[in-house]
Amino acid sequence: MILRSDETLDVDVPGSGPMRMHLFRPAIAGRFPGVLLFSEIYQVTAPIRRLAAMIAGNGYVVAVPEVYHEYEPAGTILEYDQAGTDRGNALKFAKPVSAFDADAEAATTAMLAHAACNGRLGTFGVCLGGHLAYRAALDPRVAAAACFYPTDIHSGTLGEGRSDDSLARMANLKAEAMFVWGRQDPHVPFAGREAIRTRLEEVGAAYEWHEMNAQHAFLRDEGPRYDPALFLQAMALTLQFYRRTLR
Repeated sequence: MILRSDETLDVDVPGSGPMRMHLFRPAIAGRFPGVLLFSEIYQVTAPIRRLAAMIAGNGYVVAVPEVYHEYEPAGTILEYDQAGTDRGNALKFAKPVSAFDADAEAATTAMLAHAACNGRLGTFGVCLGGHLAYRAALDPRVAAAACFYPTDIHSGTLGEGRSDDSLARMANLKAEAMFVWGRQDPHVPFAGREAIRTRLEEVGAAYEWHEMNAQHAFLRDEGPRYDPALFLQAMALTLQFYRRTLR
């Protein structure tokens, strides 16, 4: 499916100014389910754009917010090097959790109002974005959340003060969730994954759970951790999940 991937939308977030969202959608007339795609700590990099295009090309309108819009000029991309990693991690722990949540609320409202969105909305995220995709799905307007190797949920360390309430709020999760993990991911060890799954069971959440023999960031198609075979498997799982939950 031919795509439009040249559009941006600047959304006003109360208290923190405009947040740029990058849009990807089929280049045909019509309305499609929406997906908010939350990036890793490097913002809207080339691999994130290709990931968004992969989803959009299967019949979705995808919006990718710039997660650090208050701290970096619009369009900023952090490099996959030590300096970019240090900056991205520093901002992950500088930004208040309430600000991440305000971004998600504003992005959800904007997406549902977009002329190409049919009113059904899901989230997708990798790494930091996996956590943000989960938190965004605490909004009852979101029907599904695909969370890939989300960091900091098990440890409660997202945001300013490294103290989030993501596990505590899991009882509010009404969206169906899909969690995908790499068993060789040092950021979310076995005990952390078990803590998340135990909490999902405690609250009676509707969820899928997939663990793969992969490292952290195995979806990113740059660098030594990329696993093309598992990427294709993960995309098949995601699209199957969305077909069931967003139609």
